[in-house]
Amino acid sequence: MLILALVTLVLHGALAGLFYAFSMSVMPGLNAVEPAQAEAAMRSVNRKILNPWLFVVFIGSPLAALAAGLLADAPAAWWFFAAAGVNAIGSFLFTVAINVPMNNALDAGTMAWKDYSPRWTTRNTVRTVACLASLVLVGVALTQL
Repeated sequence: MLILALVTLVLHGALAGLFYAFSMSVMPGLNAVEPAQAEAAMRSVNRKILNPWLFVVFIGSPLAALAAGLLADAPAAWWFFAAAGVNAIGSFLFTVAINVPMNNALDAGTMAWKDYSPRWTTRNTVRTVACLASLVLVGVALTQL
């Protein structure tokens, strides 16, 4: 159980870090270059980020928390379930419903960088906060094992 809980913690930390890095460094860096260059770079990032390692972290975080919740005793189980829920809504659902459609619009050329960047970054910051919250919830769950 402890190994699963630690894997859950690492997955949540990796995902929170990924989203944090985008909001705090990648997007400001792209905003510092010409819009056409920023669009081209972001399109490349959006293509390259779709790899098995991302999916392990992105899908694995809420699933690991759910599995840990199913295997843990109360009260730890409830903290793991809360982490799974916050992550699933604040990261997975938010990404699928908001960030991916915006990425697709940028890729299709139907959204300009000046419209894309501030909206995408704000929504990504929401994902960051959700992932940090789920990371804290996993940490609390670990103290309850």
